[in-house]
Amino acid sequence: MTQRQVHLAAHFPGVNNTTAWSDPQAGSNIAIDSFTHLARTAERGLFDFFFLAEGLRLREHKGEIFDLDVVGRPETVTVLATLAQATERIGLAGTLSATFNEPYDLARKLATLDHASAGRAAWNVVTTSDAFTGENFRRGGFLAHADRYRRAESFISAARTLWEAGTDSTGGDFAYRSDFFDIAGHWPLPRSRQVHPVVFQAGDSPAGRDFAAGSADVIFTRHSSLADGQAFVADIDERLRGYGRDPGSLKVFPGVTFALGDTDAEAREASAHIRRQQVSGPGAIAFLEQTWGRDLTAYDPDGPLPDIEPDFDNEGLARGRVRHIKDPRPTVEKWRALAEAKRLSIRELVIEVSARHSFVGSPATIAEEMNRFVQARAADGFILIPHLTPGGLDAFVDRVVPELQERGVYRDDYPGDTLRANLGLPAARPEADWEAQRRTARASAAHEDGLPRKEGARG
Repeated sequence: MTQRQVHLAAHFPGVNNTTAWSDPQAGSNIAIDSFTHLARTAERGLFDFFFLAEGLRLREHKGEIFDLDVVGRPETVTVLATLAQATERIGLAGTLSATFNEPYDLARKLATLDHASAGRAAWNVVTTSDAFTGENFRRGGFLAHADRYRRAESFISAARTLWEAGTDSTGGDFAYRSDFFDIAGHWPLPRSRQVHPVVFQAGDSPAGRDFAAGSADVIFTRHSSLADGQAFVADIDERLRGYGRDPGSLKVFPGVTFALGDTDAEAREASAHIRRQQVSGPGAIAFLEQTWGRDLTAYDPDGPLPDIEPDFDNEGLARGRVRHIKDPRPTVEKWRALAEAKRLSIRELVIEVSARHSFVGSPATIAEEMNRFVQARAADGFILIPHLTPGGLDAFVDRVVPELQERGVYRDDYPGDTLRANLGLPAARPEADWEAQRRTARASAAHEDGLPRKEGARG
């Protein structure tokens, strides 16, 4: 039986709290040299793509810039265009909002990137809807939360219509109309190598999964356990069938972290050290404040949990950060019980309950575990999020990649000339086909539940 191949990608750390910026080996998160180093290392490791997140507004905590996080980020497409000249084969994926951009302008930038990189461009579509981010833009936070995926789907449709308007040698006329856009004109570029840059989507909600099944090529997830990954892939496959797509045609890439050592025991020690770097004393207090809804700076991070009751109604303490804990009451009760049972300080508790490393071990152990996930169809590959910038992938590429290659589950060279080919994706499907399948899927769903479904695409 043919073994499934493991795919790898690199996430540039920064718009998150995984970066150990206090480590002596840590470098700049905004210098172009840092982006270049990480992208070239990933290409040396034959990774499919370099993935760049984006924050459109700096996070705030208690009304001030949250300077324990990264407090700067260059513009995404400009960085990727620079990397297109510094690399040769690796894909270049940028996170760009479908809310605070317009189809013609963004489609032109992505098509230009695809030309400049000879077919390596990708777009991670995000559906920003909050008024906090919107304050940086003329429209403000106008978009109703319920409309965020409808606009994003229409945005992708418009972009694909524009990309298809060109010919092999020149541009062409286009027209697109929906509930959100009414645009027409002349597309100024010939078709690029991929025709459609690869479309990514990151979302674990039912609406996000449906959106990906109906509009995307790759989905970026947070599932890092084998059972959760298998359940996620099975769910995605079922949704793909509803959209007339083959199971496995939407590539699943969970974002993962790792701690590497010469032995498994050494790796466990490294993991504990990294997690303490990631959770400083002030960082632990800030983490707890987001759930407590109160100012806790008077408390010692190396002391016990606060004895005051949380203010569960105060959701505005932290702004610009996704609140994954929807109901903090049971969480607070669980944390208090855990802290009492293990005699944990505030900082120790935060280290205990915050994200653990997905893979911990020697090079052989990590390679074997990653291979197990892929063969069990819990993922198609992994987006690696290193804790150090820019050298956090160096040891992985030097030591884990050869282990995967020895097992016969990782490439020895890039198999194609475009990102689409290297991911094992088919040639770009015409936008009219995407739209027809979405209409069919919605008509079928409406027939099953007896409810009217509003069309969100071309009029």
